[in-house]
Amino acid sequence: MRVLGGSVTSHGISLSSTHPFCTVRPGPMRVRTLHDARFQAVCIGSARWLGMGFLCCCDGLGQSRLLGAPRCLRGPSASGQKLLAKSRPCDPPGPTPSEPSAPSAPAAAAPAPRLSGSNHSGSPKPGTKRLPQALIVGVKKGGTRAVLEFIRVHPDVRALGTEPHFFDRNYGRGLDWYRSLMPRTLETQITLEKTPSYFVTQEAPRRIFNMSRDTKLIVVVRNPVTRAISDYTQTLSKKPDIPTFEGLSFRNRSLGLVDVSWNAIRIGMYALHLESWLRYFPLAQIHFVSGERLITDPAGEMGRIQDFLGIKRFITDKHFYFNKTKGFPCLKKPESTLLPRCLGKSKGRTHVQIDPEVIDQLREFYRPYNIKFYETVGQDFRWE
Repeated sequence: MRVLGGSVTSHGISLSSTHPFCTVRPGPMRVRTLHDARFQAVCIGSARWLGMGFLCCCDGLGQSRLLGAPRCLRGPSASGQKLLAKSRPCDPPGPTPSEPSAPSAPAAAAPAPRLSGSNHSGSPKPGTKRLPQALIVGVKKGGTRAVLEFIRVHPDVRALGTEPHFFDRNYGRGLDWYRSLMPRTLETQITLEKTPSYFVTQEAPRRIFNMSRDTKLIVVVRNPVTRAISDYTQTLSKKPDIPTFEGLSFRNRSLGLVDVSWNAIRIGMYALHLESWLRYFPLAQIHFVSGERLITDPAGEMGRIQDFLGIKRFITDKHFYFNKTKGFPCLKKPESTLLPRCLGKSKGRTHVQIDPEVIDQLREFYRPYNIKFYETVGQDFRWE
């Protein structure tokens, strides 16, 4: 190889130093081995065969991938850009084990491409956001928060911690918005969310059915009289000036006329609300949890919930510790010496004292609804 009049020749093939795509480094050229010279000649000859003066084989940073070959320019013409783009697959980026890397180009390195579904560190995020396959739809003050916290211990369940109220208050935002709230899950995991007001929302069964007719539904029920008192106790803690429980419960107490327009009373009419759900979902697709047994036998109730969801019985009695002060079970890690994790301060409040006669009147009011509910679901919850 020799330099003649600003050109490099090798075996009769010339390459101008002012070529639009490649440039020769300034300074004297060292004589390469016969092997290198032939390699350059083959590459240059191939480029001419393709109809261009010289085609450099460049990596993602615009660096030559040929040992001792001229360096590629960062700013070729438009036609050169197309040809360079075609040339990149000829060699993967980075040096091969048998050759040193070419000197870095003075221009800044191109940014790495963003991976779909990756986080800021560039590593893939685990799982996918999916619409829930299971919902805890009710009922308020029945024990839904306890069920949610207990089932979240299971490795095959990922649950949304907050109540999105999608099927009652935010349905107009659309399913894409709803999906965006969900935690990421693997193919083997179940996505679950809880909003207790769904059970008493007339439109919720149809809306959930339209999302997926295969959705599994969990309803946590409790003695409707006790539930109403708990509901009132919670409201009283936020609004101390509300009327008495007795005043809200009856339109005419002397006649025993219960005010079913008061939400705390109406929620406990379980049989009435269940009719709306059975228009869209078979009974086998709805699981009823006893709020009372959830306190006395949490492992047993959670075992049945796990069976209903089709997952292994991972949550057992080893996960629970009964807190006598709060009056309900708390979570603990079986092999941990850490203190048990109990529900928040808003759970386990001391109920307002109610006149026993009022309680008896409400029991009589709920009796026919309870009996119909027992018959429909095939369980006796023993609330009488």
